[in-house]
Amino acid sequence: MLHRLLGMLGSDLAIDLGTANTLVSVVGEGLVLNEPSIVAVEEGTHRILSSGCAVGHLAKQLQGRTPQSISVVRPLSAGVITDFELCEAMLRYFMRKAQPQGMRFRPRVLVAVPGCITPVEKRAVYNSTQRAGAREVLVMPESKAAAIGAGLPITEPVASMVCDIGGGTTDVAVYSLGDVVASKSIRVAGDAMDQAIVDYMRRHYSLRIGTTAAERLRIAIGSAYPLEEELSDEVPGVDAISRVPRKASITSEELREALGTPLLQIVEAIKATLDDCSTDLASDLVDNGLVLCGGGALLHGIDRYLSEHTGLPTRVCAEPLTAVARGTYICLEHFDRWRSAMQSSDEDV
Repeated sequence: MLHRLLGMLGSDLAIDLGTANTLVSVVGEGLVLNEPSIVAVEEGTHRILSSGCAVGHLAKQLQGRTPQSISVVRPLSAGVITDFELCEAMLRYFMRKAQPQGMRFRPRVLVAVPGCITPVEKRAVYNSTQRAGAREVLVMPESKAAAIGAGLPITEPVASMVCDIGGGTTDVAVYSLGDVVASKSIRVAGDAMDQAIVDYMRRHYSLRIGTTAAERLRIAIGSAYPLEEELSDEVPGVDAISRVPRKASITSEELREALGTPLLQIVEAIKATLDDCSTDLASDLVDNGLVLCGGGALLHGIDRYLSEHTGLPTRVCAEPLTAVARGTYICLEHFDRWRSAMQSSDEDV
């Protein structure tokens, strides 16, 4: 009753705490915040610039352009909190920004977490979110949130399969009757793709580029499957031998070669999940297929690539970037129905 009363007086928050981006939804309002999971601090300290406001979009603008006295830091890596103090400060900033002005009650917060995190890593999520200002912290698997956000019938007695390709992790799961049947979570996703491009440019062009430039290339001309008309682009960097700035031209065919290893690792995760399914559920997937969510699902042709390698009909859900955020929001909005999908610190750790 106390939580119900506080919920009426306050505003519950659903958070997709991603390696690359954090999305916050407010019950009754929907998605209100979508910003990079990044913080700008003074070098050697944890003091955030601009009076604690150099977080998210503002910090992103500084990335790669700061003097030695300033560091632009990601508090999360591969779906895991790596800097507790900065993660707490980032969450506090986002939560305050998302809540209505004048709201004095601490919110109940639901956070989506990757399936591959350990109990210790999950405890860090509970603690950081609570210290950031939550009165109660609940977590749920990203794969379930993505499946709900994508509109899959996970409560029905048929198999529904989802693959959420985020920034730091890829979560694959098969659901039936509201519960997970088989799942696999790997620390290979968008960041690994960007690093693969960085490594390719160094090996084949002797050019050192940053992950920001690699991400831009992946979005602009990257693909997992041959394009009808192949593309090319120029990327600036620093010559690895002469250390002089220069540009290099790269094609979409070369980028496919660069992305080959992380894409095959995602395929193996999907196949491993299928191996853990019963014959009846696997046969359901021949018709129902695989649904892709997350920012990695926007890579050109990834649906055709995965369909060819797994034999499953594959499609990208509507608005894949916000699927997890939509799923967590739906669970909070219909709290009593989805309470069993959530875990509190008392229940889980």
